Amino acid sequence: MQCALSRQMSVDLAISMFDTAFFKALQEPARVAILRRLLLIGRADIAQIAEGLPQERSVVSRHLRVLEDAHIVKATKEGRHRYFEVNGSGVLSQLQSMTAQVALVLSDCCPP
Repeated sequence: MQCALSRQMSVDLAISMFDTAFFKALQEPARVAILRRLLLIGRADIAQIAEGLPQERSVVSRHLRVLEDAHIVKATKEGRHRYFEVNGSGVLSQLQSMTAQVALVLSDCCPP
């Protein structure tokens, strides 16, 4: 019974990893397009990010807020402008945490 409980807990943990702000933010194609744009152009303001995207600036701004809340992008304010960039350390930290959780799950459910 101990093994089954541990396996159930491992499965629950594995499933919960996909129910995080990080993955939810990346499930929206418009946000992925915004992230792609930021990766291509680097640090940019809302006008630069929205250029070439089909959404209006207000929609892009809302998507950026979701990406910021998920620690995928970060913003800095300079005067009246906010500049956005990919939060490399935030993304890396989240991926490292997920990797550790996956290793734990695999050790419980799928030993080598």
